[in-house]
This record gives sequence, structure tokens and C-alpha cells, in this order.
Amino acid sequence: MLRKGMRGADEQQSQIFSYLSPEARVRKDHPLRAIRIMVDEVLAQMSGSFDAMYAAVGRPSIAPEKLLRAQLLQMLYSVRSERLLMEEMDYNLLFRWFVGLNADDEVWDATTFTKNRDRLLEADVAKQFLAQVVAQAGAKGLTSDEHFTVDGTLLEAWASVKSFQPKEKKTPPPGDPGNPTVNFHGEKRSNDTHESKTDPESQLARKGPGKEAKLSYSGNLLVENGNGLIVDAEVFQANGTAERDAALVMMEKLSGTKAVTVGGDKGFDTRGFVAECRNLRVTPHVAQNHARAGGSAIDARTTRHAGYRISQRKRKRIEECFGWLKTVAGLRKVRHRGVCRVDWIFTFACAAYNLVRMRNLAATVPAL
Repeated sequence: MLRKGMRGADEQQSQIFSYLSPEARVRKDHPLRAIRIMVDEVLAQMSGSFDAMYAAVGRPSIAPEKLLRAQLLQMLYSVRSERLLMEEMDYNLLFRWFVGLNADDEVWDATTFTKNRDRLLEADVAKQFLAQVVAQAGAKGLTSDEHFTVDGTLLEAWASVKSFQPKEKKTPPPGDPGNPTVNFHGEKRSNDTHESKTDPESQLARKGPGKEAKLSYSGNLLVENGNGLIVDAEVFQANGTAERDAALVMMEKLSGTKAVTVGGDKGFDTRGFVAECRNLRVTPHVAQNHARAGGSAIDARTTRHAGYRISQRKRKRIEECFGWLKTVAGLRKVRHRGVCRVDWIFTFACAAYNLVRMRNLAATVPAL
């Protein structure tokens, strides 16, 4: 004889209908709620640009707003591929709510999503998105317009070292064409004589002495020193001077008439970079490199000020940005090829970092 008690029955019959929306499933204090509000405000500002990208007639495509929200989710939750993103979106009500899909809406095929997303990669959408996020942060008083930091890092390209072959040599690889056996011993390789056959715009570069050289791009940031938000981003070929070149390009776009300072590491302590900064009316607060030929390009006229020491302390926070972009956003090894596409995905990931940072800053401010 079975005993009856408080144990619930293991009933597994599915309900035919559900009257709860994804909105009701997401708790009120979920971190994505604050991010979704900021994202929707940015996308509303960009609506006119989206209209200009699409034809007036033809079959409707996936809404660009949904594509960008899905791309944000992939970075925020470190989803390693579009196929896995679509798979998780199929059963994850949180993802459906953030993107803007109902519980019974059909999720796109991974190939369909990628092809529609590639249309945005060809446009300047990422730059506009980051600019709108920065403007939103400025309106909330979260950014500084006087003190900045610049730095760069290597982003490993989506190309094998085996693809780095002589430009003139056309002999087929021995053995298996898909994974050939290549012996590099005794062969002198450089970016002048060799190039990748799968990603020709990537360059062979190394992080420092004694490190192995990898096909890479140079990802560069301009960060304001107030709260460590990314103001601008540029991807250049890793040619040795990319960090200084990108820094000058980003500083040239700074608006305003106030005196500006920019911090940096020893790699920026060159006479050419310091002279160009002063031409742009920017005070270079870069770390002194006394070991270089001729000594440091800046002297006590700059280093004696307290602001220089503050810039040197603040500039280290830019490494937090690079760390988040490479680990959480998955950019340690980029999955796109070519400078333009790597720049797009890098810039959009910077906007994602800003959104997370802005949400965290708002959470630490006590309500009045």
C-alpha cells in the first residue's frame, strides 16, 4: 500500500498553451534590463542610418536592431560561434527577450543570421554605435573630456602560420593540401617577402623579445581617465608603428577647445609622437624611456606636474579594457578576416564593454 504525503507527483505532461511572455520571465533586477534600455536608446538614434542601408522594395530581412542585440549577447556571454548563439536563443527566454523575439517565434538559421549580419559589417554601423554609447555616457556625466589614455594590443588573426608563404613562390604544398607539412627551419620570413594566403592583410608580429611571432592585427584604444570608458577604437595592420599612428588618428578626432592630456607607456616616448601631440594641442603624459637613443622625448617641464603622475597611475586601467575584450568578448583570436571587418567587430566589442561598465557605474550610485 502506497504512503501519501507531501511529495509532489512527477507529472510530465506538457502544457499546450503558455500565457507568460519572455518579459515576465526576466527578473526585475537582472543586469541585462539596464543594458537593454541603453541599447534601445542607441538603436532609436540610428534608425535613420538603418533605413538608408536597405532597399525600399523586396523581401523583408532580419531587423538590424535584432541582429545587433544578438551580436551583443554573443559578446556579453562569450558564445564562441553564431551557430551556438542561435541554438541557445532557441531555448533561452532571456536571450529571446533581449533580442526582441516572442517565446514561439522561430529562431533564424545560423547561416541566415550570418549573411544578414555581414551586411552590417560592410557599413559604418559599429563606429556609429560606439559614438552613440559614448554620447550617452557623456550626457550622464560619466566621461572626461580632458584626460585620456592610449594603448594598443595584438589581436591574433584567423590564419595559420602555415599560410604565411612567400609572395613570389607558387609551388603547391607537399602532402595533404588541407594540412600540409611545412618546414620553416633555416627560412628567413618577413612581412616584406611573405604573406598569409588566407588573410593577406594580417602581419607577422610578436608581443615582445623572446615571444613567438603570430599573424596579428593591432587593436588600439583611446580611453578617458574618469571612469575608464572607451572613447574610440582603431584596428591597424601590425606594422610596428601602428600604436602611435592609431593614437594620433584617434586624438585628432577629439572635439572641444580645452587642454587635453594623453597618457601612454614607454612605446609612445618618441620625438615624432611627442611633436605630433603638441601640434594637436595635446600634452603627452607618456612614460619616460631613458634607454632609447637620445634619452626621453619629454623632460621635467612635463613630468614635474602632479597631473603627469595621475596620468601614469590612471593609464594602467586601459589593460582592464583589453582583458575584457580578449576574454569575455572572445577577441583573443579574431574570427573575421581583413582590417575592415576586424575593426568592425573590435569597435562593437568596445561598445559592449562600455555598456557593461556604465551599468555597473549606475548600480554603485545610491538612489536619491
